[in-house]
Amino acid sequence: MFETQLIFPLNGWHNHASSLVECPNGDLLACWFSGSGERTADDVQILGARRRKGAPRWSQPFPMADTPDYPDCNPVLFIDARRRLWLVWITILNHRWEGSLLKYRISTDYQRALAPRWTFGDALHISPDARFVEQVEAWLKRLEAQSASLPPALRPRLEVYLQTVRQNARDELSRRLGWMTRVPPLIEGERIYLPLYSDGFSFSLVAISDDSGGRWRASSPILGAGAVQPSLLRRRDGTLVAYMRDNGPPPNRVFVAYSRDNGETWTEAEKTSLPNPGSSVAALALRTGEWLLIGNDTEQGRHQLAIWLSDDEGRTWRVARYLERDAEGRGRYAYPCAIQARDGTIHVTYSYALERDDLPRDEQGRPKRSAIKWARFDREWLLRGD
Repeated sequence: MFETQLIFPLNGWHNHASSLVECPNGDLLACWFSGSGERTADDVQILGARRRKGAPRWSQPFPMADTPDYPDCNPVLFIDARRRLWLVWITILNHRWEGSLLKYRISTDYQRALAPRWTFGDALHISPDARFVEQVEAWLKRLEAQSASLPPALRPRLEVYLQTVRQNARDELSRRLGWMTRVPPLIEGERIYLPLYSDGFSFSLVAISDDSGGRWRASSPILGAGAVQPSLLRRRDGTLVAYMRDNGPPPNRVFVAYSRDNGETWTEAEKTSLPNPGSSVAALALRTGEWLLIGNDTEQGRHQLAIWLSDDEGRTWRVARYLERDAEGRGRYAYPCAIQARDGTIHVTYSYALERDDLPRDEQGRPKRSAIKWARFDREWLLRGD
């Protein structure tokens, strides 16, 4: 079984960074941000759509969150152990990713109407402490010691990065602002592991709650120059594994890091052999024990969206199928979100943007090139291979 559908028709807005959940009644609920740009566009809002169980198509999009005159970006949906729906996203305060404020809403009434009825919302405060500063300082010293072995062209860039990160780590406000969502959390009972990243630091951490989001604390940083947007899985031996986008220097590869103490501390991120063009990845553990990793399997461009498959919990990977495989310059297909439904089928949403010059235009003259695409398939389709 394999099925795809645009959640809404191509339009002239920038539609990006979707998230997806299956509701207890079998409905699918998706969200994404939409506007005339990203952090610099004050008309960006969070939109959503619902696909009723058994329905042939998605509903019309509806608002999920909109802070007037501020960009709202990077939404994440999840349902906690108490069956409450969460929407977590960022509001950009100063048109810079480093100035983003993490926010959330909770709903207990999200299955009757198309749009959830939100019962509570607030800012989600992340406060890395003095230990964070010590760990970052020690890591920066190691990077400085290694700088002599870098190609001369990369050394000035590293010096700027070291100076910026050191300054941000020492400043309390910079440590507390700019932590952003992208990938849904790993939920194990009352414990929630919410992966976060910062463009100011260009590395990641995990916000951990032991009471379904009542209180949060920050893990130690997942250190790696450009290791951002982590997606979390757990191995049978208890190890937590984080797969991350590569925003750092070449070679452009998927990053990986490990935690053996339930997410409190993490190994330094290292590059895998999997290519990555600086684009988000989504990891998913199937109930059969197989792992999926969905992302752009290129070093440049987002014109291919691949599904990697692992039979050994991420120790080795192979490309199983492609959700999109286009010529470079024809389209961008990226930022996947993946879930396995209760019936075993796998659902993926992702940003879908065409790059052709012959597209129709909207009333403002913008080419209708952007949408969010949904795909559904089963394990048999995946294992059959391209």
